[in-house]
Amino acid sequence: MDLHGGAVGEGFWMSAVALQDAIVAALLADAAVAGSVGERIYDNPPVKVPYPYISLGPSQVLDDDADCIAAEEHHQQIDVWTNEGAAKRGCKAICQAVKKALHGAELELDEGAVVLIEVTDWQAVDDPEEFIAHGIVNVRALVDG
Repeated sequence: MDLHGGAVGEGFWMSAVALQDAIVAALLADAAVAGSVGERIYDNPPVKVPYPYISLGPSQVLDDDADCIAAEEHHQQIDVWTNEGAAKRGCKAICQAVKKALHGAELELDEGAVVLIEVTDWQAVDDPEEFIAHGIVNVRALVDG
């Protein structure tokens, strides 16, 4: 059993999934993000997905418990992919839209509460595949359980 009353790892896993679902819902609900990528936001993108699109990259959950408070610090990478003939302008615009949609957002979880969500940084880089730009948006969230 873990400190949250569930099987070891269960609390982290459940809150990580709930937070991922809330992040995707917030991105799909944002007019600027949806106007750029439509519904092409993936946990695991299909083969030959049309550009531009967003995929969820690596995530990490750290225990952040304090006296009588079960808490976690979540880190989620959000990847933006565009194909503009090696230009990064569109990629940068989507990264900025993702930031505006998530930074300080009020996300609802089935269990627990998002105390803070912030975009800590983002960057647009060349991808090894020719003509592809890759945006990397790093998100940090504090969740109380």
